[in-house]
Amino acid sequence: MPSLLAVAAVLTMACQSSRSQPAPAVSDPQKLDPATPMARVNGQTITAAEVDELARRELKQLQQAFQEKAYDVRNQQLEGLIRKRLLEKKAKELGTTPEELLQKEVVAKIPDPTDAEMQALYERAKAGGQQLPPLDQVKPDIAKFIRQQRTQQAMTDYYDQLKKDAKVQILFEAPKVEVAAEGPAKGPAKAPITIVEFSDFQCPYCVRAEGTVKDLLAAYPDKIRLVYRDYPLPFHQNAEKAAEAAHCANDQGKYWEMHDKLFSSQERLAVPDLKGYARELGLDGAKFDHCLDGNDKAKLVESNKKAGEEAGVNGTPAFFINGRVLSGALPLEKFKEVVDSELARK
Repeated sequence: MPSLLAVAAVLTMACQSSRSQPAPAVSDPQKLDPATPMARVNGQTITAAEVDELARRELKQLQQAFQEKAYDVRNQQLEGLIRKRLLEKKAKELGTTPEELLQKEVVAKIPDPTDAEMQALYERAKAGGQQLPPLDQVKPDIAKFIRQQRTQQAMTDYYDQLKKDAKVQILFEAPKVEVAAEGPAKGPAKAPITIVEFSDFQCPYCVRAEGTVKDLLAAYPDKIRLVYRDYPLPFHQNAEKAAEAAHCANDQGKYWEMHDKLFSSQERLAVPDLKGYARELGLDGAKFDHCLDGNDKAKLVESNKKAGEEAGVNGTPAFFINGRVLSGALPLEKFKEVVDSELARK
Protein backbone atom coordinates (compact mmCIF):
# COMPACT_ATOMS: atom_id res chain seq x y z
CA MET A 1 0.00 0.00 0.00
CA PRO A 2 2.17 2.89 -1.24
CA SER A 3 0.38 5.62 0.69
CA LEU A 4 1.03 3.95 4.03
CA LEU A 5 4.52 2.89 3.11
CA ALA A 6 5.25 6.57 2.74
CA VAL A 7 4.52 7.04 6.45
CA ALA A 8 7.73 5.22 7.35
CA ALA A 9 9.85 6.34 4.42
CA VAL A 10 13.13 8.05 5.20
CA LEU A 11 13.53 11.15 3.04
CA THR A 12 16.80 12.95 2.46
CA MET A 13 15.76 16.57 2.65
CA ALA A 14 18.02 19.50 1.93
CA CYS A 15 18.08 22.98 0.50
CA GLN A 16 19.94 22.31 -2.72
CA SER A 17 22.02 24.34 -5.09
CA SER A 18 22.87 22.10 -8.01
CA ARG A 19 23.53 18.75 -6.37
CA SER A 20 22.11 17.14 -3.26
CA GLN A 21 24.90 14.90 -2.00
CA PRO A 22 28.28 16.26 -1.02
CA ALA A 23 31.09 13.74 -1.06
CA PRO A 24 34.85 13.52 -0.74
CA ALA A 25 37.29 14.64 -3.38
CA VAL A 26 38.91 11.84 -5.36
CA SER A 27 41.40 11.62 -8.17
CA ASP A 28 40.06 11.99 -11.67
CA PRO A 29 40.46 8.70 -13.58
CA GLN A 30 40.42 10.72 -16.80
CA LYS A 31 42.70 13.50 -15.62
CA LEU A 32 44.41 15.19 -18.52
CA ASP A 33 47.86 16.69 -18.67
CA PRO A 34 47.22 20.43 -18.27
CA ALA A 35 49.20 21.06 -21.43
CA THR A 36 47.08 18.72 -23.55
CA PRO A 37 45.71 20.66 -26.55
CA MET A 38 41.94 20.33 -26.87
CA ALA A 39 41.21 22.70 -29.73
CA ARG A 40 42.74 25.42 -31.90
CA VAL A 41 40.92 28.61 -32.72
CA ASN A 42 42.50 31.01 -35.20
CA GLY A 43 45.82 29.34 -34.58
CA GLN A 44 45.57 29.65 -30.78
CA THR A 45 45.47 26.49 -28.67
CA ILE A 46 42.92 25.84 -25.95
CA THR A 47 44.50 23.54 -23.38
CA ALA A 48 43.06 21.05 -20.91
CA ALA A 49 44.13 23.37 -18.10
CA GLU A 50 41.81 26.12 -19.37
CA VAL A 51 38.86 23.79 -19.83
CA ASP A 52 39.36 21.99 -16.52
CA GLU A 53 39.55 25.25 -14.62
CA LEU A 54 36.17 26.31 -15.99
CA ALA A 55 34.68 22.85 -15.34
CA ARG A 56 36.50 22.31 -12.05
CA ARG A 57 33.47 22.28 -9.79
CA GLU A 58 31.32 20.10 -12.03
CA LEU A 59 34.14 17.61 -12.58
CA LYS A 60 34.78 17.40 -8.87
CA GLN A 61 31.12 16.70 -8.19
CA LEU A 62 31.13 13.88 -10.73
CA GLN A 63 34.26 12.39 -9.17
CA GLN A 64 32.75 12.63 -5.72
CA ALA A 65 29.47 11.05 -6.80
CA PHE A 66 31.36 8.13 -8.32
CA GLN A 67 33.41 7.60 -5.16
CA GLU A 68 30.33 7.60 -2.95
CA LYS A 69 28.48 5.20 -5.23
CA ALA A 70 31.47 2.88 -5.42
CA TYR A 71 31.68 2.81 -1.63
CA ASP A 72 27.96 2.10 -1.26
CA VAL A 73 28.07 -0.79 -3.74
CA ARG A 74 31.15 -2.37 -2.18
CA ASN A 75 29.90 -1.88 1.37
CA GLN A 76 26.54 -3.47 0.54
CA GLN A 77 28.22 -6.52 -0.96
CA LEU A 78 30.66 -6.72 1.96
CA GLU A 79 27.81 -6.71 4.46
CA GLY A 80 26.06 -9.44 2.49
CA LEU A 81 29.15 -11.65 2.51
CA ILE A 82 29.69 -11.14 6.24
CA ARG A 83 26.10 -12.05 7.03
CA LYS A 84 26.20 -15.08 4.75
CA ARG A 85 29.33 -16.51 6.38
CA LEU A 86 28.16 -15.83 9.92
CA LEU A 87 24.77 -17.41 9.27
CA GLU A 88 26.26 -20.48 7.61
CA LYS A 89 28.64 -21.01 10.51
CA LYS A 90 25.90 -20.63 13.11
CA ALA A 91 23.57 -22.98 11.24
CA LYS A 92 26.34 -25.61 10.94
CA GLU A 93 27.01 -25.41 14.67
CA LEU A 94 23.32 -26.05 15.39
CA GLY A 95 22.93 -28.75 12.77
CA THR A 96 20.38 -26.90 10.68
CA THR A 97 20.16 -24.84 7.51
CA PRO A 98 20.50 -21.04 7.34
CA GLU A 99 16.89 -20.75 6.19
CA GLU A 100 15.57 -22.88 9.06
CA LEU A 101 17.72 -20.97 11.53
CA LEU A 102 16.31 -17.59 10.48
CA GLN A 103 12.78 -18.95 10.53
CA LYS A 104 13.19 -20.26 14.06
CA GLU A 105 15.29 -17.47 15.61
CA VAL A 106 13.82 -14.46 13.84
CA VAL A 107 10.64 -14.85 11.80
CA ALA A 108 8.77 -17.12 14.23
CA LYS A 109 9.38 -14.70 17.10
CA ILE A 110 7.87 -11.64 15.43
CA PRO A 111 4.51 -10.75 17.00
CA ASP A 112 1.53 -9.83 14.88
CA PRO A 113 0.52 -6.16 15.06
CA THR A 114 -2.32 -5.28 17.38
CA ASP A 115 -5.45 -3.46 16.33
CA ALA A 116 -4.21 -0.42 18.26
CA GLU A 117 -0.94 -0.38 16.35
CA MET A 118 -2.69 -0.63 13.00
CA GLN A 119 -5.13 2.10 14.01
CA ALA A 120 -2.25 4.37 15.08
CA LEU A 121 -0.42 3.93 11.77
CA TYR A 122 -3.61 4.56 9.84
CA GLU A 123 -4.34 7.74 11.81
CA ARG A 124 -0.79 9.04 11.28
CA ALA A 125 -1.18 8.54 7.55
CA LYS A 126 -4.48 10.42 7.54
CA ALA A 127 -3.03 13.20 9.69
CA GLY A 128 -0.32 13.55 7.06
CA GLY A 129 -2.97 14.42 4.49
CA GLN A 130 -3.27 11.06 2.76
CA GLN A 131 -6.63 10.08 1.32
CA LEU A 132 -7.25 6.51 2.46
CA PRO A 133 -10.06 3.93 2.23
CA PRO A 134 -11.82 2.90 5.46
CA LEU A 135 -9.52 1.17 7.94
CA ASP A 136 -11.17 -2.23 7.59
CA GLN A 137 -10.37 -2.29 3.88
CA VAL A 138 -6.66 -1.68 4.34
CA LYS A 139 -6.01 -3.58 7.56
CA PRO A 140 -4.38 -6.56 5.81
CA ASP A 141 -1.98 -4.22 4.01
CA ILE A 142 -1.18 -2.36 7.21
CA ALA A 143 -0.55 -5.59 9.07
CA LYS A 144 1.73 -6.81 6.31
CA PHE A 145 3.65 -3.54 6.31
CA ILE A 146 4.17 -3.53 10.08
CA ARG A 147 5.28 -7.15 10.05
CA GLN A 148 7.74 -6.46 7.23
CA GLN A 149 9.23 -3.58 9.21
CA ARG A 150 9.55 -5.72 12.31
CA THR A 151 11.11 -8.55 10.34
CA GLN A 152 13.67 -6.23 8.81
CA GLN A 153 14.60 -4.81 12.21
CA ALA A 154 14.73 -8.24 13.81
CA MET A 155 17.00 -9.52 11.04
CA THR A 156 19.32 -6.57 11.53
CA ASP A 157 19.42 -7.12 15.29
CA TYR A 158 20.12 -10.82 14.84
CA TYR A 159 22.98 -10.24 12.42
CA ASP A 160 24.40 -7.51 14.65
CA GLN A 161 24.50 -9.99 17.52
CA LEU A 162 26.19 -12.59 15.34
CA LYS A 163 28.81 -10.01 14.32
CA LYS A 164 29.34 -9.01 17.94
CA ASP A 165 29.78 -12.62 19.04
CA ALA A 166 32.21 -13.28 16.20
CA LYS A 167 34.10 -10.02 16.89
CA VAL A 168 33.84 -8.98 13.26
CA GLN A 169 36.26 -6.21 12.35
CA ILE A 170 35.39 -4.00 9.37
CA LEU A 171 38.56 -2.85 7.67
CA PHE A 172 36.89 -1.16 4.71
CA GLU A 173 36.41 2.53 5.53
CA ALA A 174 34.00 5.03 4.09
CA PRO A 175 35.56 7.81 1.99
CA LYS A 176 36.32 10.90 4.00
CA VAL A 177 36.84 14.58 3.36
CA GLU A 178 39.29 16.82 5.14
CA VAL A 179 37.37 19.87 6.30
CA ALA A 180 38.87 22.43 8.64
CA ALA A 181 36.96 22.54 11.92
CA GLU A 182 37.12 26.32 12.13
CA GLY A 183 34.37 28.45 13.58
CA PRO A 184 31.96 28.63 16.52
CA ALA A 185 31.96 25.29 18.32
CA LYS A 186 30.20 23.30 21.01
CA GLY A 187 31.68 20.40 22.93
CA PRO A 188 35.15 19.42 24.12
CA ALA A 189 38.06 20.42 21.89
CA LYS A 190 39.49 16.91 22.20
CA ALA A 191 36.22 15.03 21.65
CA PRO A 192 36.67 11.82 19.60
CA ILE A 193 33.98 12.97 17.15
CA THR A 194 34.09 16.28 15.32
CA ILE A 195 31.09 17.31 13.26
CA VAL A 196 31.47 20.20 10.86
CA GLU A 197 28.05 21.45 9.80
CA PHE A 198 27.54 23.68 6.77
CA SER A 199 24.17 25.37 7.07
CA ASP A 200 21.98 28.25 5.98
CA PHE A 201 19.83 30.23 8.41
CA GLN A 202 17.07 30.58 5.80
CA CYS A 203 16.96 26.92 4.78
CA PRO A 204 13.84 25.13 6.14
CA TYR A 205 15.59 21.77 6.17
CA CYS A 206 18.39 23.23 8.28
CA VAL A 207 15.77 24.18 10.88
CA ARG A 208 14.54 20.58 10.92
CA ALA A 209 18.09 19.34 11.38
CA GLU A 210 18.66 21.61 14.38
CA GLY A 211 16.52 19.48 16.67
CA THR A 212 18.24 16.33 15.49
CA VAL A 213 21.67 17.80 16.12
CA LYS A 214 20.69 18.84 19.65
CA ASP A 215 19.38 15.33 20.33
CA LEU A 216 22.62 13.88 18.98
CA LEU A 217 24.76 16.04 21.26
CA ALA A 218 22.60 15.04 24.22
CA ALA A 219 22.94 11.35 23.33
CA TYR A 220 26.74 11.52 23.28
CA PRO A 221 27.80 13.87 26.11
CA ASP A 222 31.48 14.82 25.93
CA LYS A 223 31.92 12.71 22.78
CA ILE A 224 31.11 15.27 20.08
CA ARG A 225 32.46 18.64 19.10
CA LEU A 226 30.13 20.52 16.75
CA VAL A 227 31.53 23.24 14.51
CA TYR A 228 29.13 25.47 12.59
CA ARG A 229 30.16 26.95 9.23
CA ASP A 230 28.12 29.15 6.93
CA TYR A 231 26.82 28.09 3.54
CA PRO A 232 24.25 30.73 2.50
CA LEU A 233 22.59 29.68 -0.71
CA PRO A 234 22.20 32.28 -3.48
CA PHE A 235 18.41 32.01 -3.67
CA HIS A 236 18.02 32.75 0.06
CA GLN A 237 18.28 36.53 -0.04
CA ASN A 238 18.60 37.03 3.72
CA ALA A 239 20.85 34.08 4.53
CA GLU A 240 24.20 35.79 4.00
CA LYS A 241 23.36 38.79 6.16
CA ALA A 242 21.92 36.50 8.83
CA ALA A 243 25.22 34.61 8.88
CA GLU A 244 27.07 37.88 9.29
CA ALA A 245 24.75 38.81 12.16
CA ALA A 246 25.63 35.60 14.00
CA HIS A 247 29.33 36.43 13.73
CA CYS A 248 28.73 40.00 14.83
CA ALA A 249 26.99 38.56 17.89
CA ASN A 250 29.99 36.28 18.40
CA ASP A 251 32.15 39.37 18.86
CA GLN A 252 30.09 40.00 21.97
CA GLY A 253 30.12 36.42 23.16
CA LYS A 254 26.63 35.42 22.04
CA TYR A 255 27.06 33.48 18.81
CA TRP A 256 24.92 30.50 19.81
CA GLU A 257 22.19 32.67 21.27
CA MET A 258 21.94 34.51 17.96
CA HIS A 259 22.24 31.23 16.05
CA ASP A 260 19.22 29.83 17.88
CA LYS A 261 17.28 33.08 17.52
CA LEU A 262 17.83 33.19 13.76
CA PHE A 263 16.61 29.64 13.26
CA SER A 264 13.55 30.22 15.43
CA SER A 265 12.74 33.40 13.47
CA GLN A 266 13.46 32.13 9.99
CA GLU A 267 10.65 34.06 8.31
CA ARG A 268 11.96 37.38 9.65
CA LEU A 269 15.62 37.78 8.73
CA ALA A 270 15.74 41.24 7.15
CA VAL A 271 18.41 43.60 8.48
CA PRO A 272 15.99 45.52 10.77
CA ASP A 273 14.93 42.17 12.27
CA LEU A 274 18.55 41.18 12.86
CA LYS A 275 19.23 44.43 14.67
CA GLY A 276 16.15 43.89 16.80
CA TYR A 277 17.31 40.39 17.77
CA ALA A 278 20.67 41.81 18.86
CA ARG A 279 18.90 44.07 21.31
CA GLU A 280 16.64 41.25 22.52
CA LEU A 281 19.76 39.28 23.35
CA GLY A 282 21.22 42.16 25.31
CA LEU A 283 24.01 43.03 22.88
CA ASP A 284 25.50 46.47 22.48
CA GLY A 285 23.23 47.68 19.67
CA ALA A 286 25.59 50.33 18.32
CA LYS A 287 28.52 47.92 18.07
CA PHE A 288 26.34 45.27 16.46
CA ASP A 289 24.90 47.71 13.92
CA HIS A 290 28.36 48.98 13.01
CA CYS A 291 29.55 45.41 12.45
CA LEU A 292 26.53 44.45 10.37
CA ASP A 293 26.25 47.65 8.31
CA GLY A 294 29.96 47.69 7.67
CA ASN A 295 29.94 44.13 6.25
CA ASP A 296 32.69 43.30 8.75
CA LYS A 297 31.93 39.57 8.58
CA ALA A 298 31.22 39.25 4.86
CA LYS A 299 34.69 37.85 4.09
CA LEU A 300 34.38 35.32 6.90
CA VAL A 301 31.02 34.10 5.62
CA GLU A 302 32.40 33.90 2.09
CA SER A 303 35.45 31.94 3.26
CA ASN A 304 33.18 29.45 5.01
CA LYS A 305 31.14 29.00 1.87
CA LYS A 306 34.27 28.53 -0.23
CA ALA A 307 35.50 25.87 2.20
CA GLY A 308 32.18 24.10 1.77
CA GLU A 309 32.43 24.24 -2.00
CA GLU A 310 35.96 22.81 -1.86
CA ALA A 311 34.59 19.96 0.25
CA GLY A 312 31.85 19.27 -2.31
CA VAL A 313 28.94 20.98 -0.53
CA ASN A 314 26.23 22.58 -2.61
CA GLY A 315 23.18 21.82 -0.54
CA THR A 316 22.28 22.40 3.09
CA PRO A 317 22.48 21.14 5.70
CA ALA A 318 25.66 19.15 5.09
CA PHE A 319 27.54 17.36 7.85
CA PHE A 320 31.08 16.01 7.99
CA ILE A 321 31.36 13.54 10.87
CA ASN A 322 35.07 12.94 11.30
CA GLY A 323 35.15 13.58 7.56
CA ARG A 324 32.29 11.23 6.70
CA VAL A 325 29.49 12.93 4.81
CA LEU A 326 25.80 13.12 5.60
CA SER A 327 23.57 15.48 3.68
CA GLY A 328 20.08 16.68 4.46
CA ALA A 329 17.66 16.66 7.38
CA LEU A 330 18.20 12.99 8.14
CA PRO A 331 16.77 11.03 11.09
CA LEU A 332 18.75 10.81 14.32
CA GLU A 333 19.43 7.12 13.69
CA LYS A 334 21.46 7.93 10.58
CA PHE A 335 23.74 10.21 12.58
CA LYS A 336 24.07 7.67 15.39
CA GLU A 337 25.04 5.00 12.91
CA VAL A 338 28.01 7.04 11.68
CA VAL A 339 28.97 8.26 15.15
CA ASP A 340 28.88 4.73 16.58
CA SER A 341 30.98 3.49 13.68
CA GLU A 342 33.59 6.20 14.27
CA LEU A 343 33.66 5.62 18.04
CA ALA A 344 34.20 1.90 17.46
CA ARG A 345 37.41 2.75 15.60
CA LYS A 346 38.83 4.75 18.50
